[in-house]
Amino acid sequence: MENKHKLILIICLASLPVFAILFLAVFCFIRRKSKNGSKDTESAYECKGERVVNTEDLIKFQGGEDLSVQEILEAPGEVIGKSSYGTLYRACLVNSNSITLLRFLRPTCTLRIKEVFPIVELLGSIRHPNLVPLNAFYAGPRGEKLMVHPFYGHGNLAQFIRGKGSTDGNGEAHKWPTICRVSIGIAKGIHHLHTFFEKPIVHGNLKSKNILLDQHHQPYVSDFGLHLLMNPTAGQQMLEMSASQGYKAPELIKMKDASEESDIYALGVILLELLTGKEPIDENPTPDQDFYLPSAMRSAILDDRIADLYHPDILVGLSNDRRVVIEDGILRYFQLAMACCSPSRLLRPDIKQVLDKLEEIGK
Repeated sequence: MENKHKLILIICLASLPVFAILFLAVFCFIRRKSKNGSKDTESAYECKGERVVNTEDLIKFQGGEDLSVQEILEAPGEVIGKSSYGTLYRACLVNSNSITLLRFLRPTCTLRIKEVFPIVELLGSIRHPNLVPLNAFYAGPRGEKLMVHPFYGHGNLAQFIRGKGSTDGNGEAHKWPTICRVSIGIAKGIHHLHTFFEKPIVHGNLKSKNILLDQHHQPYVSDFGLHLLMNPTAGQQMLEMSASQGYKAPELIKMKDASEESDIYALGVILLELLTGKEPIDENPTPDQDFYLPSAMRSAILDDRIADLYHPDILVGLSNDRRVVIEDGILRYFQLAMACCSPSRLLRPDIKQVLDKLEEIGK
């Protein structure tokens, strides 16, 4: 019993004092109503003018059928990430003896509850082998919101590329077959978002840190559509963070204007990361260097610094014949990545063109 409220206490310590008080109040309210044997019938909001949703219910999607509010809120957990709009927790679900990823969204950063539900229902319906699914969603009566996702224990793509932690893979990140396989997986996930639905779903915050990996280095794109749940202020903060990390398309001024083309730009930056092993922004550039990765690559071409276009380990240990084939693939891959990073959004390829080209290169 001593760990029973561990996650709740972590939330309180990690969040703003007001939010902590509100969250505890909600939890105590749920517990009190449960003990009294009464049903959760208060704080209902009408969704789409036809469905009444109880804000203390857990909205379950595929993979979350066996979850309960009580189990999630009482799950022992640890903070694994923070942002201006929320906190990520790695939580242990005692009843199922499994690990899950919990994302708490700050009430001050999100839309009103009745505006959120239609978006959540859309996000919860999305299923693809290269996308992180939403298994469940909880909204409290005072605006607190919780998203429940599967947990992938092998880190993110940024860590993998840079060889940090358990994601190093003995240099696997700089092997040509791995680069092609990961790139194609990411593109397949984005292709599903852009083309499968009647209206394209824009990711809005695509970056290597938002691509998770399993033990086989299979990529899973996370955080897609999250900006749709944010109010304008929080959405703009998300965009500013994306800009500071080197993924913002030049034409993108406001997050509400994020588009398929701005997703393609960010994807191009990720492809360059995979190919070169470099960060999207060089924090310590020399006076004559560009600190944005796409700009640095353009300069490398103009200065005939071909060796800067790819990580040197890609060609290590290859026979001459194999080396020639890989070098041709590298050139075509680089050209595609730079096309995605075109300063003009109208000149960027669409996601189908990107995926078709990557699959052709990877043969």
